[in-house]
Amino acid sequence: MSQEWETAAWSAAVDELWERVERMPADDAIAAMRSLAAAYPGSDGRAAFELAGMLDSQGQEHEAEREYERALHLGLPPEQHAQLAVQYGSTLRNTGRLDDAIAVLEAAPAHPSTGAAPRVFLALALHSAGRHDEALRVAVEAIEPTLPRYNRSVQAYAAALTEPTD
Repeated sequence: MSQEWETAAWSAAVDELWERVERMPADDAIAAMRSLAAAYPGSDGRAAFELAGMLDSQGQEHEAEREYERALHLGLPPEQHAQLAVQYGSTLRNTGRLDDAIAVLEAAPAHPSTGAAPRVFLALALHSAGRHDEALRVAVEAIEPTLPRYNRSVQAYAAALTEPTD
């Protein structure tokens, strides 16, 4: 079997697990993903990324943090890297590491699979850090491109949220 085929089969098994995870007890879902992660045929961080996501979704945020960090260390394809930034940033926010969350989300790579999500999660992290005007500006700027009109006005109002006042 080729490496490419093995990786595709592994990815299909991961997708199948994610499809049924809501019907599983948390411990079983985590155990199943640990088993799949151990069987990953590649050398990059995809297994750690998927395990982190499972831990995160099952309320094990602190353990998820370690797996997200391991995935980053091992490296990821662009799509998973972009998704990791959103998930890891959200986890850091939820565990109270607000400065780290903001840094991760500000540096999140753009990718079609995440759209405006990095900016939305950044707005949430800024809000949690008490930086409300910045949070609102980021959120407004994230949705502005989707507006059918009033873009120039919305851009100006967003910029005014964080402009220094005299």
